[in-house]
This record gives sequence, C-alpha cells and structure tokens, in this order.
Amino acid sequence: MLKASLSDKFNQLKQIFLESSQVLVAYSGGIDSTLVAKVAFDVLGDRALAITANSPSLLPADLEAAKLQANFIGINHQIVQTDEMSNPNYTSNPINRCYFCKSELHDTLKPLAKTMGYGYVVDGLNADDLQDYRPGIRAAQERGVRSPLAEVGISKIEVRMLSQYLGLPWWDKPSQPCLSSRFPYGEEITLDKLQRVGNAEQYLRDRGWTGDLRVRSMGDMAKIEVASDRLQELLTKIPMPELTKAFREYGFTSITLDLEGFRSGKLNDVVIT
Repeated sequence: MLKASLSDKFNQLKQIFLESSQVLVAYSGGIDSTLVAKVAFDVLGDRALAITANSPSLLPADLEAAKLQANFIGINHQIVQTDEMSNPNYTSNPINRCYFCKSELHDTLKPLAKTMGYGYVVDGLNADDLQDYRPGIRAAQERGVRSPLAEVGISKIEVRMLSQYLGLPWWDKPSQPCLSSRFPYGEEITLDKLQRVGNAEQYLRDRGWTGDLRVRSMGDMAKIEVASDRLQELLTKIPMPELTKAFREYGFTSITLDLEGFRSGKLNDVVIT
C-alpha cells in the first residue's frame, strides 16, 4: 500500500494521461521511462506508444531488455535510429554533450509524433534529475517535451516504489545511462571506444555481476566502478587475470579499480565543483 503523499502523486500522474488523447513516450528502457510507459498504457491503452532510440551508445542487451519490458507492459513499441555520432558537437564530448544527444533524439521524435497524430512527447525525467547537471533537459524543454514524473514531484526512490507497487519485475533495476557517459569530458567519443566500453561492461554482467556498474574510459585505461562495499566481492568473484586478458582484447592497455566506488554522475564533478 502506498503512503498518502505518494498515492496523491500517483493520482496526479495518472491525471496527466487522463487529460491526454494520446501520448508518445520517449522510452529508453530505464526504470523511469518504463514507469511512464506503464502508467500511460494503463490509462490510454493503444493510444500510448513507446519509442526507443537505438544508437551505438546503447548496449544491445539494454535494447533487448527494453523490448521485453514493453512486451510485458503491453504497450505498442517501436525502435528508431538516431545519428548523434555524425555531430562533432557530440563526439568531441564537451560538457554539454547531453544537450546535443537529446536534441538529436527529440528532433527525431517530435516530427514523428506530429506525423502519427500524437499531441506531444513525454520522457522519464524525475524530480531528482532536476537537481543534477543535465544539459539535455533544456534540449527537451525547447522542443516541448513533457516530463510527467518531474511535474508531479516523483523522486527516483518513489519511481522504484511505484514500479514495485505496479508489479514491474525490474523495479530495482540499476540506472544505466548511455555509454557516452563513461568518458570524461573532452575525450573524443568514437564507435570503437563505445564498443569496447560496452563489451567490458557486458563481460562483467555475463559473469553474474549485478547492481551498479560502470567501466569508465580514461584514454586507453579502463576504470571499473562498483559499489564501495562490493569491491572485495568483485576481486574474489571474477578472476582478475581473465578479466585483464579480456579487457586488453577489447582495446584497453591497463585496467584499474576505483577505490572510492560507484557514484552516479561522478564525471560531472569537474562541472559542478
């Protein structure tokens, strides 16, 4: 049972969709946009459509997970290709890289929504995201995208609570931002670099690692981040010689473990400090 304050927010969230004729959901497969897709479908049925943007910065496994989750919900789901990698403003990886990524996304979705008769696009931005450094928010706002979770003040932990309440099996799914977030600002993003970071993280997932995980690309060095209280578990669970061999085959010349442990948005420290 939901506590009164969250129940009120949930009703406000549903009301947004009750007042809509039909909605296109920018659906990444992450827990936030999946909750939005779930509520949109529960309210609107076939008048809700989820669209996932596929690009080299999305792990193939995450795309497959998005498909499975959409099928579980029952919402109509389509995949489109985006081409942010052709924009040097994106690949040069400036501090506002996310602005150019979201611009590409919504410049793709907005005309598609108009052509298909959908009034507007909604995304999975939550209230906590408004407190972080997120230049992509401006790109979405400039294109008239609505953020229902943020509008009614639903936080990340409340997203998980609502997802569990609604019976979504992945309510505790770790956050998985795009692979471009693994690069410190100023380091050029290339297809090869995205692939080796993706391969490295998938290597760890395939060997049973669950929970928060990042493999940061620091030039040709890989820096592995897991929760600080699980550092020893990583060292004992996965044979380091095998890991080192695999990562070198992917193209990294050295591999390190971040002793501070995982912290979301760590690479933004240079911007907000």
